[in-house]
Amino acid sequence: MSISPIHISTPGDNEIQVGAKQPLLLIAGPCALESYDLAIRVCTTMQEVCGKLGISYVFKASFDKANRTSLESYRGPGLEEGLTILARIRSELHVPVISDIHDVSQVSPAAEVLDILQIPAFLCRQTDLLVAAAKSGKVVNLKKGQFVSPWDMKNGVNKLRGAGGNKIMLVERGASFGYNNLVVDMRSLPVMRSFDCPVIFDATHSVQLPGGSGGSSGGQREFIAPLSRAAVAAGIDGLFMEVHPDPDKALCDGPNSMPLDAIEPLLTQLIRIREAVAA
Repeated sequence: MSISPIHISTPGDNEIQVGAKQPLLLIAGPCALESYDLAIRVCTTMQEVCGKLGISYVFKASFDKANRTSLESYRGPGLEEGLTILARIRSELHVPVISDIHDVSQVSPAAEVLDILQIPAFLCRQTDLLVAAAKSGKVVNLKKGQFVSPWDMKNGVNKLRGAGGNKIMLVERGASFGYNNLVVDMRSLPVMRSFDCPVIFDATHSVQLPGGSGGSSGGQREFIAPLSRAAVAAGIDGLFMEVHPDPDKALCDGPNSMPLDAIEPLLTQLIRIREAVAA
């Protein structure tokens, strides 16, 4: 299936294109911003690995995670400090950056820094937020809600396009299956690609166990690799991964985060799968 490429401007002289016959896109970084030092460490490593493998790279980390399980859960440094860190990462490493937006009031300041605005899965039907994001002119990364069918995501796409947004990526991150569990229906990937939008597979949130640890979400990171292999074989345009040097000590989503030192072998395998499928 031919997907019209989306152009993502970068801080340097290059431009990333995402879509059919384009390099695989990887959106990766820690769940929430913990510190500038951690962010720069993860981003530097990921840039090196992706450069070696010919993968387009976007650094991700949330300045605020407004949908945590508990009031005591770590949310991030907040809008002002978080955007300051992301602006530094973007400027110093010449890498595109992405983060979640949760409210219309965040769109304008976020769009001044971010190359891609991400709509969290829980908010994929929030019309005002989608309209504001579309009007920013930025690429919008719209996550499919755990409660939404893949074909119903066409409504979100229509909202964005109706507001003037023509740079849209859709993300599969699993569907609710009973309590505290998600499953991935691989049929959703070609279904959402039929809307002429590049499709990203969120390999780490798809193994999350929402609220599965009582006051926080659990996860099964041992399934990141097999689900990623299946998604790449199904024909996706990009991957989304939460990556951390020490997931067990991560302040947010550690149980479903990929260890930083394990990312290169997996990506190497995924590139081989993608090449085999293309051939």
